[in-house]
Amino acid sequence: MTRRSHMDRRALFATGAAAALLAATGVSAQASPARRGRLRAALSGARRTDSFDARQDHGLFMQVATVGAVFDTLTEVAADGTLHGELSTAWEGDARAQVWTLTLRENVDFHDGTRFSAQDVIASFDLHRQTLLADVARVSVLDAQRVLVELHEGDPHFPYRLSDPRLVIYPAGNMAAAMSDGIGTGLYRVQRFQPGRHFLGQRVAQHYKDGRAGWFDTVELVALSSSAVRAEALRDNYVDAAELSDTSDLADLSGITLLPETVSMTAAVSERLALPHHTGSRWPLDNLRAAERWWMA
Repeated sequence: MTRRSHMDRRALFATGAAAALLAATGVSAQASPARRGRLRAALSGARRTDSFDARQDHGLFMQVATVGAVFDTLTEVAADGTLHGELSTAWEGDARAQVWTLTLRENVDFHDGTRFSAQDVIASFDLHRQTLLADVARVSVLDAQRVLVELHEGDPHFPYRLSDPRLVIYPAGNMAAAMSDGIGTGLYRVQRFQPGRHFLGQRVAQHYKDGRAGWFDTVELVALSSSAVRAEALRDNYVDAAELSDTSDLADLSGITLLPETVSMTAAVSERLALPHHTGSRWPLDNLRAAERWWMA
C-alpha cells in the first residue's frame, strides 16, 4: 500500500476531497452494521490532567474518550473529507466570511438530561476563546436555534475549524461537572473513568445518530504505557485495536490491519472489527471517531 500525499486543509475544505484515506482492505466489512459488542482499545494514556477538558493535551487516551465517544462538536469532517453538521445543522457567512449564523440541532439532550440549547454554545465558545477561538469577537443568541458569531477578521474556513476535536460543546449550567465527570451529547455515556488508566462508556439508548453511527454497546479504553505491551494485548486478543507507530512488536501481521497505512501508521486493528470502506486519517483512529464509525465483524 503506497503512502498518500497530504492535502492542504484549505483545499480539503474547498473541494471536499479526502486526504490520506484508507481503503480498508484486509479488515472485515459488512453491508449493514449491527448494534452489538464492545470495542476494546489499548492506548498510550493521559499526559497532564484527569478531567474531560478537551483543551488540554491528554494524549490519545482521553482524546478518543472525549471526542469519539462522550462529546460532540458543532461540525464534523467525515472520513471522505466532506464537512457535515453535528450539533450545528447549517451555517451561513456574510460576504466577508466575518459574521456567521449557525443553526443548531433540535431535540438533543446532554447525558444528565438537560436539553442542548444556544446558551451551551455561547458558554463553550467563551471557554474556547481563550485558545482555539481567539479570533471570535462576539457570540450572541439570535433565537432558540440560531447563534451569531462575529470574527475579528473574515475566515471562509470557520465551519471547518469548528470540527476540531478540542472544540466540544459543554452544558452551560454544569460546565465544571461536565469537564470533571464527562457530561456530553455524544453516543456514549460515561460508566467508569479512572484518570489516565481506564474508560468505559455505555451506548445512549436513543440518539440523533441512530442508524448511522454508534454500533457498539460499550466502549472500553485501557491505558498501557508500553507500546510492546499494547501490541501483545492485541496479539493475544485482549483488545481489538491498539495505538502503535511501528510493526516491530507485532511480529505476525495476519489478521491485523495497520491504520491509516503501512508506512505511516497510528494504530493496528484486529479482523474482529469491521471498518467502513474509507477511514479518515486527519486524526488518529479514524479521526478519533472509531467508537462511532466501526462495528463488530
